[in-house]
This record gives sequence, C-alpha cells and structure tokens, in this order.
Amino acid sequence: MRSNPCIWILAILFAASGCKNIPGQAPIRVGILHSMDGTMAISEKPVLDATLLAIEELNAQGGLLGRRIEPVIANGKSDGATFAAEAERLITQEKVSVIFGCWTSASRKAVRPVVERHDHLLIYPVQYEGLEQSPNIVYTGAAPNQQIIPAVKWCFDRGWKRFFLLASDYIFPRAANEIIRDQVDALGGEIAGEEYLLLGAQDVSRAVEKIVQAKPDVILNTLNGDTNIAFFRELERRGVTPETIPTLSFSIAEHELLSMDTKAMAGNYAAWNYFQSVPSAENKSFVNAFKKKYGKDRVTDDPIEAGYFGVLLWAQAVTEGGTEEVRAVRHAMKNQSFSAPEGIVYIDPGTQHTWKTVRIGVVTEDGQFRIVWTSEKPVRPEPYPPSRSRSEWDKFTEALYQGWGNRWDNPGR
Repeated sequence: MRSNPCIWILAILFAASGCKNIPGQAPIRVGILHSMDGTMAISEKPVLDATLLAIEELNAQGGLLGRRIEPVIANGKSDGATFAAEAERLITQEKVSVIFGCWTSASRKAVRPVVERHDHLLIYPVQYEGLEQSPNIVYTGAAPNQQIIPAVKWCFDRGWKRFFLLASDYIFPRAANEIIRDQVDALGGEIAGEEYLLLGAQDVSRAVEKIVQAKPDVILNTLNGDTNIAFFRELERRGVTPETIPTLSFSIAEHELLSMDTKAMAGNYAAWNYFQSVPSAENKSFVNAFKKKYGKDRVTDDPIEAGYFGVLLWAQAVTEGGTEEVRAVRHAMKNQSFSAPEGIVYIDPGTQHTWKTVRIGVVTEDGQFRIVWTSEKPVRPEPYPPSRSRSEWDKFTEALYQGWGNRWDNPGR
C-alpha cells in the first residue's frame, strides 16, 4: 500500500469496525477521485465524505463477499489533466475495481477516455448537461430532463419569461444554456442576457452590472465552485434581492449555503432531485448517520446523497454477480434499483443514467430548502434533449472542445 495518511487512518477505522476478510482474500479496493484543493473543493469534499460513509457502513455489515472494502483516495485538484492522471494511476497502479468521483463535466470528460481505454467503471454522482453516454460510466446525478428542463418550465408556469443566464465557462454551463435557449425559444420566452466567468473567478461586478441593466424576471445560475459566494455577495451589495430578481441555481445546494449569508439568500431557488428536507424514513436515517459521523452542523445535499447511494448500488451489483470484476459489475448495475434517501432510484439499462424524482426548493433563512414543487414520480432519464439530433449535439460539444484547445473548459488564455 502506498504511504497515504488518509488510507492508514481509514484502515484503522475499518479494523475497529469488526470487518475482517475471509482468510487468504485481499480487500476489494475502490478509488475515490474528488478535488480536495482548488475552486471545486468546497463542493467535492462532502461528496468524498458521503462515499466514505457508505463504505464504512458496508464494512460494518461484513463488507462484500466476505471481504473488506478499502478506499484509495485521489485528489483531482480542480484540474482536468490531474483528474485524468489520477484515474490512470488508480486503475493501473492501485488496481481499484471502480472509481467513484468527479464533479464538473470537465473533470468527467477528462476521465472518460481513461476508463474507456481500460474498459473500467466510473460512477459519477452529479447533475450534468447530458449529451453523453458511455458504457463505462454510470450516472447517478440528473440528466437535463430531470433538472434543467423542468425547472425552466416551472419558471414559465410562474410567469417568468425573461431569463438572464449566468454561468461558469466550461462544458456543463455552455451546454446547459444551449438546452435552455432551445426551450425558451420554443415556449416564446426571451434570453435577456448571458454572461460567462472562468472557473474560480472572483470578480463578478461586471456580470452583476449586466443583470441590473437587463432587469430579467429570473437569473438562471450555472456557476460552480466558490465563484457563487462572490456572486451572491455582489448581488446583495447592489441591492438585488430575491423579491426584485430571484435566482434559480443548478449547482448550489445545502453545503454551499454554509458559506453564504442565508438570510440574504432566503427566497432564491434551486433545482435538484434531493434536498435534506425530503420527508422520508430513509432520508431521516441517512441525515442522522451523516451528522453522527461528521458533526451535527454538517448538512446533506443532492451530490452528497447521489455519491452515497452510488456506492450502495455498486455493492448490490457486486453481491448479485458474486464478484467485483469490472465487466461483471457493469453488467449487473443495469436495472439495479434502490430505496435511496431521495426516493426510489433505478438504473436505466439503455443509458446507464438514473430514474430520479425532480424537485425545486426555496432557500430558507436556516440554510435549508423548503420543497415547493416535485414531479409526481421518478422521471426517465433522457441524456440527449429532443430539441436537436444527437449528431447536432455532438457537433456542438466538439466545437467547444476544439475552441478551448482540446479542453473541456475555457483556459482563459
């Protein structure tokens, strides 16, 4: 084993949990690949925590196939090239059976060719822009028709028809806004303005000035990482309140709210599949377990929950197939279902995306979300929105990639 202090600490914890291997059998090694540094660390660290919680719970129950699960943690450092290199290392050197991880689509796009080249498996826990399907990735976050598209329709139902699109400049927001544009055009609405900021940007004054001048009905926010903190502070400084111009966010959840002025944020919205306030026995148990392990002031949120149940779906597939061998597990994961904290989730065998319930919540002063709308039942995932053909969407994403110098985010040069 490599000299990684995180792994040694975890090994001690797992030994204390009572999980022991069948004599002569090695542990099942799994990779966890998230950013612990850089602009995305604010969002990715708690997903790492949830992944470890699920592994610890499995080990406390005896592990899998009579073997302890051993996590190998890698730091993507909010950088696509680092994510790719660490995925390569986890597969070829650490010999992991699966990788749980990535947040931004730029990081996932960087890892995808690695897992495909090695015919491996990535379980990806975050909502995203769709326009992708890989036999080597299981997507436990939302596709566009499970978050973005219903959220825009909800805005129209409220009478909001003029939209300002504020976004980080990488593949997810660019594609999400293209999907939004198609939908707004079809519904007879208007894009009042559109502004992109580099990942990690802190100077948001120009963007907020454009919003003030445009006077939209609502801001659709696809900023990621700690730029959100600067953005909402600047809105407050400029006197833009949820009452004057509300914001509907696609990447802000309960954990991000811990770093924000929730009294000023109260009244803004977010679209997800899970909120900590979901009223179910499964969710109450999950929230209690998370807080017991990490502290009573910690919160759960959508990517945290998706990171958690992704481990348990994988564990079901391992148990069903009687092996942790990658190809067998990939096959067994199709059609897996689970009573998750958000409700029943189900892996669609045709797309390897997840059937999920859609929810919209309003920020409350205590840093939580009150659910104001929910779909009647889990929604079947559609990775490619029907407003364009698959080939047209592929051409769109490839043009972005080439325009950024064969990257999935704007390098800012």
